[in-house]
Order: sequence, then structure tokens, then C-alpha cells
Amino acid sequence: MTLTTIDVTNPGTGEILGHILDMTEAEVVRAVEDAQEGQRAISSMPSYERAQLLLAVAQQIADERDDLALLLATENGKPLPQTEGEVDAAIRIFRGYAAEATRIFGRQIPLDAVPGLERNLAITVREPLGVVAAIVPFNYPVELYAHKAAAAIAAGNAVIVQPPSRCPLSLVRIQEMFEAAGAPRFAHQLVTGGVRVSQALASLPGISAVTITGSTIAGREIARRGADTFKKVLLELGGNDALIVCSDADLEKATDAVVLGRLARGNGQICCAVKRVYVDDAVHDEFLEMLLPKAAALTLGDQLDRATDVGPLIARTAAESVEQAVAQLVADGAKLLSGGAREGSFYEPAVLSEVPTESAAFNEEIFGPVAPIARFTNVDEAVRLANASPYGLQAAVFTRDVSRAFSIAKKLDVGGVVINGSTALRAENLPFGGTKATGGYREGLHETVTDFTRQKTMIVMEAFE
Repeated sequence: MTLTTIDVTNPGTGEILGHILDMTEAEVVRAVEDAQEGQRAISSMPSYERAQLLLAVAQQIADERDDLALLLATENGKPLPQTEGEVDAAIRIFRGYAAEATRIFGRQIPLDAVPGLERNLAITVREPLGVVAAIVPFNYPVELYAHKAAAAIAAGNAVIVQPPSRCPLSLVRIQEMFEAAGAPRFAHQLVTGGVRVSQALASLPGISAVTITGSTIAGREIARRGADTFKKVLLELGGNDALIVCSDADLEKATDAVVLGRLARGNGQICCAVKRVYVDDAVHDEFLEMLLPKAAALTLGDQLDRATDVGPLIARTAAESVEQAVAQLVADGAKLLSGGAREGSFYEPAVLSEVPTESAAFNEEIFGPVAPIARFTNVDEAVRLANASPYGLQAAVFTRDVSRAFSIAKKLDVGGVVINGSTALRAENLPFGGTKATGGYREGLHETVTDFTRQKTMIVMEAFE
């Protein structure tokens, strides 16, 4: 049988970095069958041993931190200092879930709340769900993999990871670290390939839960397929995060939030990046005067050069999609004030003003370094416009009035609100996720382990005299 492979390339240069298998459905089926053995082994391990396993992998990642960050930058396109930060986050996440492995608590439920059951005792325990499939996106593959795989292992589940096909090599290396750390056979596996692999993981009955970070379109398909086997589906999907700049805002910090939270970080390819900016008409022009020179000062170039602020997008097609979205905004009446040139996978950070809020391109997620600016005349209008999006991941508001800040935050239909900061904020110990088409799930150290377990109730009759 001829094996089909996928080339992994540097998105900036096109250099081939390696190859991965484009697995068939039969190969995925085999991996799921093998995972049942891994599940039995990992679930029988005491929690302290699972914690030790995760700590051992975390230490290996730390020992190879620089090499992993270099590999990730090369295959992903994010500037090297940012991939170093991503690997550092993964180390913290692994260590955090190692601690959570020993803190999976049940409850004692007072049955004397029910007449006639006063002498009985009820407790709950949490048990592993079974085999967990983790579908990992390209934009933060090592960090988001850590949230999914480490949580699954901590809770006593075997995990099958599908790395992103465009930048899988970092996760291939971490798979080897799991083997070196003595993980039970088949408790941690990688399956590689494209859409058919994801669809198989969502459909196969040997998978108890599937967790995905990705587009809303992909999430809907995974949820639909998972419903046939009643598996648990955990969705962390798209966003179109709004930043509201009030008339009393600190404009220096607000413009920094747009530059660092949209144009520079992750090359703009972040689900919680600042994607829509609403500025009070009273400070609109001043805001632009401060923003434009900061945007123009960003360096676009080789992601391995430490002077680079913005590297190549994940692929030429991704940059072309951003280019098309900006062209649509301009056709709808927006003014392109800065940037917007594309060369291959590179897209020059763009700033647009006078963006019509009814533009379809403004209301959909643009996954690249683009900052569209719209005006508003009162805060209620800004909140209405922010909430009009089908997505509800995060939002931000800049104001010096704390009462106004919390009032706006309460009205925003999103999973998280950042006050006087960028929406592009994710800390591993916070619940992260959103409402509406963002999927409704929350991922984080204190949430995910619990979500990867199920409750069992045990009742002792006549436990008390």
C-alpha cells in the first residue's frame, strides 16, 4: 500500500521541514481500538502517578524549550519570542494539570434533606470519561494541545491528538517525550491528516469525548457527527472580539491594545484578538492619530529574526483570505489608512477607518493583522453593535469610569470582558470560552479536568443508626 504524506513547510520561505502521514480512516480506527488498552492502563494509575507523568513531560519540554520554540516558529510563522512564550505557557499548563490530577473531588450529599432517607449516606466520585480525542488548531498548537492532552491524562483518560496538518512537528516531538516519560502504551497517541481524520474521531464510537479549538464551521460538523454516538463534545470556536473605546479612555493604552492585541500578537491569527474597534466619535480622530504611527512601526519579516513583529500567516491562502476581506471592507466604504499589501504568505498590518458596521466582512472573523475602526456616538450603541455579532468570545472596554466599565461589561454577551486591556488575553487558570457561535464551552485548569470526568453516585443504605 502506498502511503500518502503531507509536506510541512516554513510558511515564509516554502522550505520543506518534514512530512507527516495523511492517515486513512482505517488507520484512525486502529488507533481508537488501541486507545482502549491505553485507557484501561491510564485509568488504573493512581492520581499521583499521573501527576508524576505530566511533571516528567513538562520537564522534558522545559529542557528542550529553545529547540521547540525554534521549531514551532519555523513551521507556524509566529515570531520566535512569541513561540518561546507559547512553549513556556505549555510548561505551566502541564504542571498545573499535574496538580489538578490530585484534586479531583467528589461530594457527600445529605440525604436527610429527603424524608425517610435520614439514615442513608450518599457520595459521588468522579471517574474518567474514556478515550478523549483532541483536535488542535494551527495558531497556538503547543499551548492549546497542552490544555487538552494534559487535562485528559490528569483525569485518567487516554488521549488521541490530531495536530494541525500545517504545523504538527512540535507535537510529534512532544509525543516522543510522552513515550520517554514512561506513559502507558497507547495512552497518548497522535493521528495525523486532514478533515477526514477529524470526522472519523468525531464519529467513531470508541471515542467518549472530543474537544476542538477551531472555526465555527468545523465545530458544527464535529458536534453533528459526535451526536450520533452521544459523545461529549467540547467546543472552543471562532470569535469577532470588540474593543470599545469611550471618550474618557486612556488612548495611549487603548491604541497599544489594538497594536499588540491585533496587529502583532500571533500575526493576528488569534481567536480572541481585537477584531472590531468601536471608538467614541469625540476621540475618534485623536485615536487614529496615535494608532497609525504605531502600526506603521511594526516590522514585517522573517519569524526567526528577533526584530520581527509580524511574521508570515500560516499559508498563502490564509493571507489571500485576509486580503479579500479587506478589499470587501473598502468596497463597502471603509478607508484603508495603513498597510494592506500582501506578498505570498506575508500580509502588511492594515488599519481601516470609517468602517460601515453593516459590512458582512466586518461582522465575520478576519484571521490576520487587520484593525477595522468604526465610530459610535453613545455607549449603548456601541454595546448593541458589539452584541450584534454571531460570536461571543471576549470583548474589551476602555474607560476611566469604573462604574461605566462594569455596566458595559455586564451588558456584553460574551464569555469574558477585559477592562482597559486587550481582548487577546488568556491565562491558563482562567475559564476561557464564549457564547453563541463561539461554542459555549470554558477551558482552563480548574474546568477542563472536571469536564473530562463523569459523576457516579454511591448510596449506602442504613449507614447511620
